[in-house]
Amino acid sequence: MNTEKLLDALHTHGLYIWDDFLNAEEVEQLRAAIPENMKPAGIGREQRHHTNTTIRSDKIIWLERGKHPAIDDFFSRMAVIKNEVNRHFFLGLFEFEAHFARYDIGDFYQKHLDAFEGRSNRRLTVVMYLNEEWADEDGGEIVIYDHQDNHLHTLWPKAGRLLVFLSEEFPHEVLPTHRERYSIAGWFRVNGMRHDIVDPSR
Repeated sequence: MNTEKLLDALHTHGLYIWDDFLNAEEVEQLRAAIPENMKPAGIGREQRHHTNTTIRSDKIIWLERGKHPAIDDFFSRMAVIKNEVNRHFFLGLFEFEAHFARYDIGDFYQKHLDAFEGRSNRRLTVVMYLNEEWADEDGGEIVIYDHQDNHLHTLWPKAGRLLVFLSEEFPHEVLPTHRERYSIAGWFRVNGMRHDIVDPSR
């Protein structure tokens, strides 16, 4: 896996769009690994965790090693990214967590940050898209902003695309989808004190 472009983009912009991260066969294998028993997604963590379908209406199930070869392969690919990012930016990333997400027709996720209030242990977000032949009329785009609410990107959730960005720097939303939409959302976490890193404004 060649991570040179990823590392350069994280250093200069704090965000990277990696098209064709997975090929069609690899996407199909991950799709085949998605269980049917997904549950409504929640908001917040631990004591603050709750569901609110006016904010997000997708369904999720957490990825677990050993459940499917395609999931194990995805974890291995994420370990490569973690090691390379740590080696270049000294982030101290130590753990990766991820879930499958299914957006049924009409589902959405309002604008939010991936880092929880009062805690900064989510440092790097990845989103892996698993949707074949996505079209304009299908909706479900992710829209990315900066902290001044300036629009930066609007991206289709097309198959094989991996989006990587600094969790604390980019508010984002998922627009209502007009067909079933699948993805993996994941986060690299640090343990304990915040680590300084690249300047995303450069």
